[in-house]
Amino acid sequence: MAKDPYDILGVDKSASQEDVKKAFRKLAHKYHPDKPEGDEEKFKEANAAYQILGDPEKRRQYDEFGPAAFQGGAGGSGGFGGQGFGGFQGINMDDLGDIFGDMFGFGGGGRARTKRGSDIEVDMDILFEESIFGTEKEVTLTKPSACERCGGVGAEPGTSLKTCGTCQGSGMETKIQRTILGNMQTRTACGECRGRGEIPETRCSECTGTGVKRAKKTLKITVPEGIQPGTTLRMRGEGEAVPGGESGDLFIRLHVGTDARFQRQGSTIITRANVGFTQAALGDTIEVETVDGPVDLKIPSGTQSGTQLRLRGKGVPTRGSRGDHVVIVEVVTPKKLSRQQKKLLEELDLRE
Repeated sequence: MAKDPYDILGVDKSASQEDVKKAFRKLAHKYHPDKPEGDEEKFKEANAAYQILGDPEKRRQYDEFGPAAFQGGAGGSGGFGGQGFGGFQGINMDDLGDIFGDMFGFGGGGRARTKRGSDIEVDMDILFEESIFGTEKEVTLTKPSACERCGGVGAEPGTSLKTCGTCQGSGMETKIQRTILGNMQTRTACGECRGRGEIPETRCSECTGTGVKRAKKTLKITVPEGIQPGTTLRMRGEGEAVPGGESGDLFIRLHVGTDARFQRQGSTIITRANVGFTQAALGDTIEVETVDGPVDLKIPSGTQSGTQLRLRGKGVPTRGSRGDHVVIVEVVTPKKLSRQQKKLLEELDLRE
């Protein structure tokens, strides 16, 4: 008895075409014969099921007539009649490209994948104050970069490029790849010109024509003001370069140092200030430290311990404005009093 393609792929009859495709991809990766846990029969079975369910018209026919819709053709494995494993009738090769490209090293539908250099990640320490007002830093890397002598072209300065004879300027090569599913024609980036379609008449003496050379490079990093601790900055194209492709990116992870004087909560800076009993009761003006330097802060009379006083615009810069600086007042009760001080306080008899 023929197996139900829905059961093989493990999807319901109400599954969307995208769900069907995802189910097939998962099984194809799992059972591919080149993998340690691969199973050629199950791989072929999944492929046969997808040939039906992956095509909306064939899926409609199967839903209406069942396996009988495909009987009468050349038989094949899996019980789907003419939908055997000998070919890919009706299947969009673009759907399979990301699967077979990983397995066999080519892109679906004959499209070559654009080569891209590796990303680079570095850590950078900055001061608390630098995270508030921003700063500029330098980082020095030794990495594959575009050759300075030829500008990444690969040709000796003063010479020109010519059309690649291997790919005739297309940047692509057509090859026949043998797979368990039969011969497949693929198009890949030309190995001679690395997909560029041109080669140098005279190769650069520094990079031997690749356009890439490992070298030391110093980059200037701009740290914006108000940067949050743990932020990662991205510099596009400053990763590793590759011949005939685009460079990767550089990622800078910022680690912000602490400052014992300040606490930060978003765009607000918080500090604490101790005042004496008399200052709190009668009021006073004290000097407090901010990221801009010392400023005067008025303590209103009758200030209680824990009162929060706000200095507008003395916090962290953010989107064209600045947050506030909050000062938490702590009223300090004297631990040692003279006899006269004690007598005065007793006479005042200050109670709640």
